[in-house]
Amino acid sequence: MARSWAVTLGHGRIGVRPLRRRDAPVWERLRADSLAWLQPWEATLPREGGRATSSYWQTASVLLRRARRGEGMPFVSTWDGQMVGQVTVNSISWGSARSASIGYWVARSHAGRGVTPTAVALVCDHLFESVNLHRVDIAIRPENEPSLAVVRKLGFTEVGTAPRYLHIGGEWADHQLFQLVREDVDGRVIDRLASNSAR
Repeated sequence: MARSWAVTLGHGRIGVRPLRRRDAPVWERLRADSLAWLQPWEATLPREGGRATSSYWQTASVLLRRARRGEGMPFVSTWDGQMVGQVTVNSISWGSARSASIGYWVARSHAGRGVTPTAVALVCDHLFESVNLHRVDIAIRPENEPSLAVVRKLGFTEVGTAPRYLHIGGEWADHQLFQLVREDVDGRVIDRLASNSAR
């Protein structure tokens, strides 16, 4: 399953590729430059959850280990081939569920350029067409308008609100839950994005 993660995908100036250990300097610079932009939406660990992984090396080690086990796919989102963010496929479930969840972030410098919707669309198409998953889930804080815009552009369906769903910013926070099911996509997700953006 790890082989299905080792792909590079692109659409115009935007692309995705696998996260690499040597991405550390760029990842750390982007995160530092965008700290105030990203921090309100960052997952935290409750007191009983232990210590959070804060460094790139800790984060990358966990993500790459999950990828090798077929449990996740950490991708870098790119603009003109340069890393500007991340799209991570988490909690891959096989068997009768064949589902996964997606999380993402983009550097403040590249917000508003369509990087995240395009990168998420590319990853969804890969999950449906090559990995053969059935459902993709995204959980978003109700106050996170930029992230809500992503799922709207891609035609995700809202399936409800989960009270105190994830630990964010030091507290348990409600999230809106969205899903995209393979049968609900007529064609490709990247084409759906283009169609919705043209309206």
